Amino acid sequence: MAFDEGLAQRLREIFEEREDVIEKKMFGGLVCMLSGNMCCGVVGEDLMARVGPDQYESALKQPYARKMDFTGKPLKGFVYVGYQGIMSDNDLESWVRRCEKFVCSLPAK
Repeated sequence: MAFDEGLAQRLREIFEEREDVIEKKMFGGLVCMLSGNMCCGVVGEDLMARVGPDQYESALKQPYARKMDFTGKPLKGFVYVGYQGIMSDNDLESWVRRCEKFVCSLPAK
């Protein structure tokens, strides 16, 4: 599956100041890892956002967000955000910062 390279580049620009970010190909797309923990990524044209279990229900109430059901079973703590929900740089950065906040609360791997 191909992923939106333009969205991937936008993520790279958001993370350009961090030295602990690496990219990995996963889920048929691209994932940004922070200190060894999965943070967010691109699957098709969607943002894959790791918001954590405490923010999961709140995240699902946001426009264009839906359950991440990559295997047919929703992965709690992860959501997909449709392209319409991340068209503006502010919207994308807001989602990325939400993911970053959760992932930075985890121990580094």
